Amino acid sequence: MHLSGELFKFMTGCDMLHVPFKGAAPALVELMSGQVHVIFDNLPSSAPHLKGGRIRALAVTSAEREPSLPGVPTVGETVPGYEATAWFGIGMPRGTPAEIIAKVNAETNRALADPQMQARLAQLGGRPIPGTPQDFGKVIAAETAKWAKVVISSGAKVE
Repeated sequence: MHLSGELFKFMTGCDMLHVPFKGAAPALVELMSGQVHVIFDNLPSSAPHLKGGRIRALAVTSAEREPSLPGVPTVGETVPGYEATAWFGIGMPRGTPAEIIAKVNAETNRALADPQMQARLAQLGGRPIPGTPQDFGKVIAAETAKWAKVVISSGAKVE
């Protein structure tokens, strides 16, 4: 989530101090106590605090508005082109036989089409993105290029 804030800084030119936390829970505590004024967080960890009125959502970082947060705009509505989302995928070691990759891909897409899976993902603020291994490869390449620019611009380092 650090890089989501860095992308915002990169695209807007605003100056915000990055305060490193060891996870969402301590960052949320500091936000609720007023020690920090803004955080970029994933919806699953923030949702209970949003629903409880302990924090307020200013915007979502996805390209589209979040159905579970009606009335909350996207950052991109104010900062055109801004998008920062977390995504998950399944990877396999290089050299895995094509028939195994195809089977895992087919079963993953089948699971993502299941209404119960879709409902659970929606509860967590997620959206299924079925596709092919080639589609996923394109996502990885695009995300790597995008975030490399942010890392270089921000000087972010693994600590």
